[in-house]
Amino acid sequence: MGFPADFPDTEVRCDHDFGGVGWEGAMNGTLSLIELAGHVGLLLWGTHMVGTGVQRGFGTVLRRWLGRNLGRRFRAFLTGLAVTALLQSSTATGLLATSFTATGVIALAPALAVMLGANVGTALLTQVLVFNLALVGPPLVLVGVLVFRWAGGGRVKNIGRIGIGLGLMLMALAGLVRTLGPLEGIPLLRSVMGALAGDPILGALVAAALTWACHSSIAIVLLVATFAATHVVDPTAALALVLGANLGGALPALVDASTSAARRLPLGNLLVRTVGVVLALPFLPAITRALELAAPAPGRLVVNFHLAFNLALAAVFLGSVRGLAALLTRWLPDPPAPADPGRPVYLDVAALDSATVALANAARETLRMADMVETMLRDALEVLQHNDRTRAEAVAAQNRCVDQLGSAIRRYLADVGGEQTLDHQREGARGQDILSAVINLEHVADIVANSLVEFAVRSVKRGRALTVEEIETVAAMHAELLESLRLALAVFLQAEPRDAKRLAARKGQFREFEATATALSVRLLRNAAAASRVTDTDAVEPMVEESGLFLRTVRDLRRIHSHLASFAYPILHRPRTRGRRATARGVAEAGAVNPPAAPLPIGPPKSTSRTAGLEEDDLG
Repeated sequence: MGFPADFPDTEVRCDHDFGGVGWEGAMNGTLSLIELAGHVGLLLWGTHMVGTGVQRGFGTVLRRWLGRNLGRRFRAFLTGLAVTALLQSSTATGLLATSFTATGVIALAPALAVMLGANVGTALLTQVLVFNLALVGPPLVLVGVLVFRWAGGGRVKNIGRIGIGLGLMLMALAGLVRTLGPLEGIPLLRSVMGALAGDPILGALVAAALTWACHSSIAIVLLVATFAATHVVDPTAALALVLGANLGGALPALVDASTSAARRLPLGNLLVRTVGVVLALPFLPAITRALELAAPAPGRLVVNFHLAFNLALAAVFLGSVRGLAALLTRWLPDPPAPADPGRPVYLDVAALDSATVALANAARETLRMADMVETMLRDALEVLQHNDRTRAEAVAAQNRCVDQLGSAIRRYLADVGGEQTLDHQREGARGQDILSAVINLEHVADIVANSLVEFAVRSVKRGRALTVEEIETVAAMHAELLESLRLALAVFLQAEPRDAKRLAARKGQFREFEATATALSVRLLRNAAAASRVTDTDAVEPMVEESGLFLRTVRDLRRIHSHLASFAYPILHRPRTRGRRATARGVAEAGAVNPPAAPLPIGPPKSTSRTAGLEEDDLG
């Protein structure tokens, strides 16, 4: 079967003119639309690569910098602007700020100032990217690929990813300009853009929907600027589309927020932009004429309006962020404390788009687990000293909460690895540290509830109790155990090798405690045997059972400390260079992911032994 050209004796006629452009013109238009879609996709992917590279390479540094510079409104505004300029995304900056506000680290008012600065930062980026830098794009991609392929460290590798993303963005913009020129005459595109030009509200809503779907207001504004520069859309309609892009840029964080505290900041950002859009829409023709006096070029007019709009919002609302914060808090009050303490508080689903923020949330939830474990340890001592049955029941209830929280944190860590691959040198190692801490805390809670307290209660029911000397030894071990728990949490938070060495060195002290307890038990047994010979009574058998309770208690306390000492092992045994040389080949592989870290399990620990995860000398 051949095309008509293969049959010279056959006359082929086409009565359809496809809107006056003919078959060949229609095919060229279709191919141009396909090419346009490819350039738009390349622009979005380049924006994603830049943001991902900055977050993976400098996410922790930016997060700390953001946390240190939120004391005053104007300083917070400038910080939001700078961080957004680096991340190439106001959405990513919003996630960082939302994490701080949702967990109570910073107040809502400075976080709103951060978002005003972030909006201005995206507008400044469009000012830079709209320049004709097409010749810079290919060299940036080439240099970025070479750096990404041959870099040994994670940060240098991500600098290569940033270079690739910037180069792809510039090449995509140049391709859009070349492609949109011939598309100006396509009747379908003219009719669609004409409809949007005739109804600015519809145009703003369409642009808002596209921005929400793409999660990138920068890409949409640059696309609109290209439309305007190639006369596909008139300037007034282009400004309406820019308003819609600003509106849609605030939607992703609000839609993904899962708690009232997390919704306040994105809702405030959306309200600010909505007020600006409502006030600007009726005056778009006048605004267009005023901007044409400064820069008649349609493409430049679009980005100038984008910058002026966000600067105006910052000037109007920066002084009233405290009032807006109070209003948002009144609209979205904090929910009552959950009746179930095992319900997670800080595992915000919206933060999964940023590994740095999500891991910080998981670490914060792990600290809640540690607080519950500390309470269980204190209650366990009361059970041993005073046979407090109420405390014994509280220990069992808290053990169930610890298990529930541990399962939730493991699932959350698995979702973090699923949303974006964890970096080997930072996020992957931190995720493994959190997972190790969660498992060790679960084992500690299991030992306290199912061994230490349960056996003590059973022994007391049989009339067995610890002697005064034994209780003093247990209390001394218990005090040292609480100190070790605090030191373990310091190691977990700061990852200081010096603290890790101190924590591991405390194991020797617990070995001495165990040796002392054994000697005390033998001495008490000998004293009981001597007393039974003198009084001709059987006092040895009760003492044997009491010493069994004592030695088992000491053994459990030492096992608990061994799990706490396990917090130090990842720090002490971590190699100096954990990154692997990249094996990426080309732009596609560089833009996808780094080789993933070891997968994070989401179910309960495979080993049910209470000694799982300990070193050999901890097994006795």
